[in-house]
Amino acid sequence: MCGILGSNFKPKIDILKLTSIMQNRGPDNISTYNINNNYFGHTRLSIVDLHSSSNQAMVFDDLVLVFNGEIYNYKQLIKNENLTCQTSSDSEVLLRLYQKYDINFLNMLNGAFSFCIYDVKKDKYFCAKDRYGKKPFYYYKEDNKFIFSSMISPIIKALGFTPKLNKVALSQYLQYFTPINDNTFYTNINKLEASSYLIYENNILSIKKYYKINTHKSIFDEKEAIKKIEQTLLSSVQDRLMGNVEVASLLSGGIDSSLISSMYNKMSNKKIQTFSIGYLSHKKYSELPYAKLLAKSIDSKHHEIQLNQNEFIASIPEVFQNMEEPHADPASIPLNYMCKYINKQGIKTVLSGEGSDEIFLGYDNYSKFNKYYDFKNSLNSQQLDFLKNNFESSLNKQNKESQYIKRILNNQTIYNGFGEIFTYSQKKQLFKNTPTYKAYKEKNNQLDWMSYIDLKIWLGNALLSKVDKISMSNSLEVRNPFLDFNLVDLSFKIDAKLKLGDTNKYLLKKVAKNYVPDEIIHRTKKGFNSPYNEWLHDEFKDDLLYTILKANKHHGLFNDDYLKYIYTQAKNNKLKQHFYALWNFSTWYLKTY
Repeated sequence: MCGILGSNFKPKIDILKLTSIMQNRGPDNISTYNINNNYFGHTRLSIVDLHSSSNQAMVFDDLVLVFNGEIYNYKQLIKNENLTCQTSSDSEVLLRLYQKYDINFLNMLNGAFSFCIYDVKKDKYFCAKDRYGKKPFYYYKEDNKFIFSSMISPIIKALGFTPKLNKVALSQYLQYFTPINDNTFYTNINKLEASSYLIYENNILSIKKYYKINTHKSIFDEKEAIKKIEQTLLSSVQDRLMGNVEVASLLSGGIDSSLISSMYNKMSNKKIQTFSIGYLSHKKYSELPYAKLLAKSIDSKHHEIQLNQNEFIASIPEVFQNMEEPHADPASIPLNYMCKYINKQGIKTVLSGEGSDEIFLGYDNYSKFNKYYDFKNSLNSQQLDFLKNNFESSLNKQNKESQYIKRILNNQTIYNGFGEIFTYSQKKQLFKNTPTYKAYKEKNNQLDWMSYIDLKIWLGNALLSKVDKISMSNSLEVRNPFLDFNLVDLSFKIDAKLKLGDTNKYLLKKVAKNYVPDEIIHRTKKGFNSPYNEWLHDEFKDDLLYTILKANKHHGLFNDDYLKYIYTQAKNNKLKQHFYALWNFSTWYLKTY
C-alpha cells in the first residue's frame, strides 16, 4: 500500500516535496520520476517483495507505473497468463498484463488498488480503481493540466490555489456522511469512482466502468449457500495473508471480525495478534468483553486499547487533517487511535470485517425497510391517491419514519442508504437554497437494491474512504476478506429472501457456528460506536454552536434557527449525527476558507 502522484505539467512545488506529503502512506521509500515533462511520485509501504527493485515509479519498456494497493492473485496471474517478470512484486504484473491485453485486464485482478500506467509512446495515461472503492484516486483536469494523487493535498499544492467549495458535495455529505460519486468538497477536484478506469490522451479524459454486480439468482438451497459462503470466505482470508510481513487482525467483538480472526487463526502456524478498542468510561459503547471472549477462544495475542475523553479530544485535529475533507463518521477518531497503537507494535497489515453487513444483510434497517417496500407493494393506485390526499400534510417533518411514508406516497426512493443523515425534508429546512443532484432510483429486487446501494454509497464512499485515510496515515494497510469479488458475486447469486432469513446475517451466522462462540453470534449488533457526543459537549460546550454559526456567517448557506435547533437536540443526545456533521464541516470550512 502506497501513495501515488502524477502530472502532465511541472507543478509549482518540487515533485519530491509534493510526494513527501504522502510519506505516511509509504514511509519505506520515496521516489520520483519524470519523462517528457510528465512527473511521477511514489511513497512505498513495503509488504510484497521488500527488495528495492520493486520500488516505484516502476519503468519497463516505455511504460511507467505508479501503483497503490495489493493484487492478491498476482502469482496465479503470472502462472496462468505465462507472464515473464523481472521482480517478485505484484506491481510488475500490472505492466505485463497491459503489454499483453492493453487495458482489457482489469476483471482479472483480485485486489484493492488504484494505479496509473503511463504509456510513453502513446503519451497516454491509463488509470483504474478497484471494484468497490477501497483505494483512493483523486484527479484534476482543467486547461490542459492533468494531475492525480492518492490524496487531495498534493493536488492543491501543485495547483497553487484552493478551489472553491463544491456545494453539491456539501449537500451529499450531509445526507451520506461524505460526498458521493465523483465529487469532493473542492470544485474540479474529482475522485475516480469504484470499478472504473480513466484514460487521458490528447487532452481528452474519458471514464468507463469495467465491472457491474450481476443480481441473477442461481442458489436457492440453504445448505448449498452456507457451504459456498464458507469455502469462498476461507479462500478469501487465505489470499489476504500474502506478502512478506506479519498480518494481524482487527477484532471488534462482532460476528464479522470474530469469524475472520477465527478462520485466520485456524490457518496460522503461530499465534496471531488481535487488536480491539474500547472506552474507560461510557461502558455501554465498549465491545471489549466480546472481543476478549473471542480472543480467548482462539488463544490470540490480544491487545486491548482503552481510549479516554482527553485522548479522544486531543486526537481530533490530527484526524481532521488526515481525512483532508469533512467526513461525518466520528468513528474515525477511535480508529485513528487504534491504528496508531498498531503501528507502534511494528504491524503493517491487518484484516478487517468491512463489507459483511452490506452483502449478507447485517443492518437492522434491511428488515425494517423491507416492510416499507412490502407495504408500498400492497397498495394500488387508488389507495395511494387516497393516502396522499388525506394524510400527507399531517406527517411530521422531523420524524424520519414519517418521511419514509411520504416517499411511498410520492413514489420516491424509500431507502437511500444505511448512512442517511439529513433527509430531503431536513435539508430543505437547513439550507436557504438546497443544492440539488440526481437522486438514485430503486432497481432490481428490493433487498438486492438495499444491499447494492449500500455497497456503492455507504461502503464505497463513506466507510472505505474513512478506513483507508485513517489507516494509511498511520502506515497501516487494511485488508477486507468480505470484499473479495468472488464472495460479493456469490452473495448476489443467493435468493434474497434466503439471505434475509429470520435474523440479520442469517446465513453468515450459520457459517460462524463452527468458528465463533454462541454469545457473539446471537448478541445484539452495536456497530463501531463511541461516546463522541457526550465528550464533545462536555469539552467544548457552547463553543460547538459558536463554531457552526461563525462558519455560517461566512458562507451563509444555512438557516441559523435550524442550526440552533440541531444543537439543542444534540445536547439531549438526539440528532447527534446531524450535529456532528455540521460541526465537522464548519471546523473544516473555517480552517480552509
